[in-house]
Amino acid sequence: MTHEPLRARLAAAPVLSDPHGAEARLAEIAPALPAGLLDEPVRRLLLGLADHSPFLWHLAAREPERLAGLLETAPEESSARIVAAQRAAGRAVDGAIDLDAVGRTLRRNRQAHALLVALADIGGLWPLETVTRALSDFADASVSAALDALLAQAASLGRFLPKDPAAPQAGSGLVVLGLGKLGGQELNYSSDIDLVVLFDPEVAPLKPGLEPAPFFSRLAQGAARLLEDRTGDGYVHRVDYRLRPDPGSTPTALSLNAAYGYYESVGQNWERAAFIKARPIAGDITVGERFLAELRPFIWRKYFDFGSIADVHAMKRQIHAVRGHDTLAVAGHDIKLGRGGIREVEFFVQTQQLVFGGRRPGLRGSRTVPMLGELEREGWIDAAARDELAAAYAFLRGIEHRLQMVRDEQTQRLPTDAGDLARFAHFAGYADLPAFEATLLHHARRVQTHYALLFEAAPDLSAAVGDLVFSGADDDPATLATLRELGFREPERTVETVRGWHFGRRPAVRSPRAREVLTELVPALIQALSGTPDPDAALAALDNAFGRMPAAVELLTILRSHERLRLLFADLLGTAPRLADTVAFSPHVLDAVIDPAFVEPTTDAGALAAQFSALVGTPAAHEDFLDRSRDAARQLRFVTGARLLSGILTPEGAGLAFSGIAQAAVSASLAAVAEGFWAEHGRVPGGRMVLLGFGRLGSRQLTADSDLDLVVLYDFDPEDRTSDGPRPLDAAVAYNRLTQRLVAALTAPTRRGGLYEIDLRLRPGGGQGMIASQFRSFRSYLRDEAEPWEEMALTRARVLCGDATLAAEVEAAIGKALCRPRDRAALYAEVRAMRDLVAKEKGDHGPLDLKRAPGGLLDLDFLAQALVLAHAAEHPGLVGLDAPAVLDRAAKAGLLPEAEAARLVAAYRLFDDVHHWQRLMVEGEASQAPPAAMARLAVAMGLPDARTLIAQLDAERTDVRERFLHRLA
Repeated sequence: MTHEPLRARLAAAPVLSDPHGAEARLAEIAPALPAGLLDEPVRRLLLGLADHSPFLWHLAAREPERLAGLLETAPEESSARIVAAQRAAGRAVDGAIDLDAVGRTLRRNRQAHALLVALADIGGLWPLETVTRALSDFADASVSAALDALLAQAASLGRFLPKDPAAPQAGSGLVVLGLGKLGGQELNYSSDIDLVVLFDPEVAPLKPGLEPAPFFSRLAQGAARLLEDRTGDGYVHRVDYRLRPDPGSTPTALSLNAAYGYYESVGQNWERAAFIKARPIAGDITVGERFLAELRPFIWRKYFDFGSIADVHAMKRQIHAVRGHDTLAVAGHDIKLGRGGIREVEFFVQTQQLVFGGRRPGLRGSRTVPMLGELEREGWIDAAARDELAAAYAFLRGIEHRLQMVRDEQTQRLPTDAGDLARFAHFAGYADLPAFEATLLHHARRVQTHYALLFEAAPDLSAAVGDLVFSGADDDPATLATLRELGFREPERTVETVRGWHFGRRPAVRSPRAREVLTELVPALIQALSGTPDPDAALAALDNAFGRMPAAVELLTILRSHERLRLLFADLLGTAPRLADTVAFSPHVLDAVIDPAFVEPTTDAGALAAQFSALVGTPAAHEDFLDRSRDAARQLRFVTGARLLSGILTPEGAGLAFSGIAQAAVSASLAAVAEGFWAEHGRVPGGRMVLLGFGRLGSRQLTADSDLDLVVLYDFDPEDRTSDGPRPLDAAVAYNRLTQRLVAALTAPTRRGGLYEIDLRLRPGGGQGMIASQFRSFRSYLRDEAEPWEEMALTRARVLCGDATLAAEVEAAIGKALCRPRDRAALYAEVRAMRDLVAKEKGDHGPLDLKRAPGGLLDLDFLAQALVLAHAAEHPGLVGLDAPAVLDRAAKAGLLPEAEAARLVAAYRLFDDVHHWQRLMVEGEASQAPPAAMARLAVAMGLPDARTLIAQLDAERTDVRERFLHRLA
């Protein structure tokens, strides 16, 4: 080490832009400087500071004697002295600690060291390696001092019991790792310091009963405050803890075992790259070194598998998503993140370290330029690449330091204004702006060339989208800009969500294979989501799906392979969350979409029953049947919903299809449970059984999420009512137990999910008594006891499955009950009273509740049912129709004016269509539909926007309500 003072070794100075202003500022402090100090080299350097750096000039002018001391001393000696003073600043005096005083000392030392490093750097004394090493050594000392002070404070409170109060970090169980440029001892002038705080709970000398995680987390947070707090003396360092395992969901300090478990199970390749530079900088250094030694297999893989190589390629594609930019603009250029920048040099080195370092220990170093030399010695790059990248790195890092020295800001972006850029070129030592631009472009193009060759054969899933970088802990500004351009309103949340997938926060993407595929797929997936009406909501839906799925490899692989399915899935996430959930649960339902038959839908119940049966196949056991029936119904319902979403099916057609699928599931389930039940208990002599569908199932208008309203009827020989099997049962008991089994088969959740929710309350007696009814009792009930509301419900009843002879008798009994002559005035009064009771007891959820809101579907259904009950005696053709068909038939029979019937039918179709779309697209109440869903709904209805749709619905409901009250007056 030379002992010559700094002033005697000055070899460079900035070019002045405003000599007169600089001279005036220097003249203000010159009298306070020792005589003879201002020789020509010192004058030129100080004039450069006065001209170009408000921050450095403030430090110089604030304490001229400090400036003089630094100039009169060898910079190496000054640096060692300041670092030692910084390291000692946190030590307790006589067992006492004053954190405010410690903070003041730390900040004052930082001022002195910042000025020293700038003088040695700008003055041309120190090369890049010496500058970055000095900055890193000082940061190490700062962190150590902060921890000393906080541990001493904890010891004074009896919370921490150090083995040696003079050296509280020794044996503390605390480990502080420096990562990034601090870990590699390549810190830049105004850099954050990346820290990971770990602890060993087994050795930490804490007060008995004190939990180590909260203690060490508070300690880490206190250290950050001590270093980051800004006063009139500035600050010490900005601290970044986001490189710890999954920072969004973990405490600031983690146990060593928790951290090791994380890296062993879900550690990512970018984290491996970060740990190339990791080193213990404070706490128990020995424990930290042991942890890194144990982590070595995670960082340096002995056999680098092809899946991991693909992941590294995907990392590169994310960072370098847009190609073809041969020109570089100097103004506003980001010398770190931009093309040909610092990050590309670092990534060039670290990627090859990851690939080859497991087999080449010489490639495991933490410093960039030495590793370029090692890559050349190992034969992975040539000498030209080594020299050109090393020269570019030194130049770019030097420019980075100059940018940060201007105002002590963490910036890497060059000025955009031409005048400001010319001034900065002078500060960097260039005579004029063209010379600076030429040098910058020369180095940036060299970096670009070598960087582009690194993965020249890698495919690109996202060549035209823009930067999409989700690795690392920092939000990439270019990525945030790209996401905004793609329509994401909250790009920061988008980045955090995707980063959370890589951290393994969602079980579905926790496996290494899932994360490898995901890393490659993310740019294309983000692009697909951007095409939905609300990309943020679509992404949130996907995140929720990942949270519920056990695994996502299958789904991700399918999406990676098929752009059409990727776009469809994105559309489902944004507009039909129920269908998206289906895909998440069972990815291969997407296969049906690429089947040619997708565009050839059927709504015929018989054809749907055949498809259901083919999908169920021949189960080996009842449990197998339950699983297969759920898979079959899920696939058929998904295809129906996707056809509706794609415009292949109308909402009316979707209602027929959903109803046919439900009928097939009910029929198959009855057959499955009945076979086992009768084998166990024997047949009931003369026994017969049918299932009736009521409500939307009965009228073939099921929506995507409808429950099934069922009524079970049975009959038997009254002279012999006991089954003839090995475990005989009374007929009534037998059919009710069979019904219980049927309901269980339809509703029980299995590992393949649920099938349907069942409602049996429309049976005679409602929710009271037996769940299956004897036909003779049912017939008597209809004749003698049925309430008007039950007769109204009966207008939508139909037989779904069961014994054909009993089905004919049931249909005849229902027809007879419905065709009985009635007092129309009394009937209409009953219907109005029933509608008022529903409104009072159940209310509605606002104008978008198209079922219960006044003038909505319930009014139209009640009106149609009233017409059936009032006129079926003379017009039996009204029986067995859905509401629009009843209204149309009533007009043909002269019961309604044709124009009025047409208005009511049109209103019903509008409401029912919107209701179908709502059930497909909106989770929860329709009034809670997000704006994007309403916009998509309006488009589906052929209207320009949601406001127009709501206005039309309001007008139609007002008209229907008036006609309802008039017709039933």
